[in-house]
Formats: sequence, C-alpha cells, structure tokens
Amino acid sequence: MTDQIHFDDGASYERYMGVWSQLVGEEFLRWLAPVPGRRWLDVGCGNGAFTELIATRCAPAAVHGIDPSEAQLDFARTRPALGDADLREGDAMALPYPNDSVDVALMPLVIFFVPDPAAGVAEMARVVAPGGLVAAYAWDMYGGGLPYHVLQRELRELGVVVPSPPSPEASRPEIMHDLWRGAGLVEVETRELTVERRFASFDEYWDIVAGWATFRRMLDAMAPETTARLQDRLRECLPADADGSITYAARANAVKGRVSPRDSSTG
Repeated sequence: MTDQIHFDDGASYERYMGVWSQLVGEEFLRWLAPVPGRRWLDVGCGNGAFTELIATRCAPAAVHGIDPSEAQLDFARTRPALGDADLREGDAMALPYPNDSVDVALMPLVIFFVPDPAAGVAEMARVVAPGGLVAAYAWDMYGGGLPYHVLQRELRELGVVVPSPPSPEASRPEIMHDLWRGAGLVEVETRELTVERRFASFDEYWDIVAGWATFRRMLDAMAPETTARLQDRLRECLPADADGSITYAARANAVKGRVSPRDSSTG
C-alpha cells in the first residue's frame, strides 16, 4: 500500500460516508433493539454520524465516543445532539476507560481499520459490564458491499493504486463471529444489512467522491485524460434512472454478542 486512508475532514466525510453510516446505522440499531437508559461507547466515532443516532434513537443514560482524529472529533462536537457526550481522542486497542464502565460498546464501520481486531474486540469486552452488549458492523469488503465498490474497481482497472484498510478480512461474517467468540462473548450472532442511497445525478455523485481527501489526492495524481476516462466508465456502470438519478446499494456485515454475566455464587 503506497498511501493510507485518511479521515481528517469531518464535513467531506459527512457527505462521502456519513450519510451511508447513518443509513446502515438505522438498520443496525433496529437489529440491536436497544433498551433505554444504557451507557453507550462508540469506538471509532469519527465525525459523530453514528454517535448522533445513539443519542437520538436509544434514550441513553450516557454517550461516550473515541477516535484517533481530533479533526473528526471537532466536527462531532458541533452536532447539537452530542452536546453532553464525552468525546475524546484515543486508540481502539487501548480504550481509556475502566473495566465494566459502559453497557454497550460498538464499532461502526471501524473494525477493518484496527490493526489488531482481536485486541479491539477484547478491549470492548473489557469495558462493558457483565450482561452488556458488544457489537459492530463493517462494509462487506470481499463481497462488493462497499458503497464505492464500483469506483474502486474502476480505479484499479485504470492501474490506480487504491489504499486499503489494514484488516479487511475482519469484515467477513465468519471472522467477526470468531473474533467475538475469541473474546469470550456469548450469544454471538451475525447478520447482513443492505441499504440504498440516491444521488440526484452523476454530477452530485462525482462531487461527493471528489470531495473526499483520499480520493482527491488520487485525482490530483492522475492525468486529465485518465480522469475523463474514469468518469466515462462510471457513467456506464452506475445504474441510472430515467430522470438521471442514481440509486446505489451497499451491504454490511454485522455482529453482536454479550459479556457473560458473573456467577452470583462467586461474587
């Protein structure tokens, strides 16, 4: 990999991925069927797109979020719904929280960015109280479920090196299941989540993807004729309605499990 995926602009991320995050996040929360009054932790909260759903949909007792990008956190803090949330910079593999300090810990669209996914899951299990929930969802990297799968495929066809996250295999449902069981979690289940997003036109789609910093760097390094060819190829392969709008589907794999309740006989 000659480049890295950067998330250092909350506003561009909101258009590029934040909308997708909330679309699939709604489906994810319906599957979790959250109980009011719980303490939530969003690991890799980014610009707060999913964290906002926790605050507005789950009637939480407390909301915590952690992310390595202070710029993303700054954007998250501008969301009115997160005014009382505890948002801090930190590492998913070394969570700055004591044992049993939250009731629900989640990794939304994050686990494949964690260099050691097993360590990240173990940390979530550590900070969640007995009987609490540990869950995640990730775009299906191997099954073409990424929202911009077509874009990445066409870039590769043109010989452009597309950066990848460090742990793409963690998006596989069977790997997720093994990670959760390996962390000692019980009642482990996986599920596929599919969502659709509508772009008013190809121009809107292109403006959104071109506004993301990582893709913008790729564009800047491409010859103008290569960029034009990429646009032509995308126009051909993206589904378009009669009015010129584009409706595009994405698919994520989700997993959930619980921390084993303590045996009351052992204290």
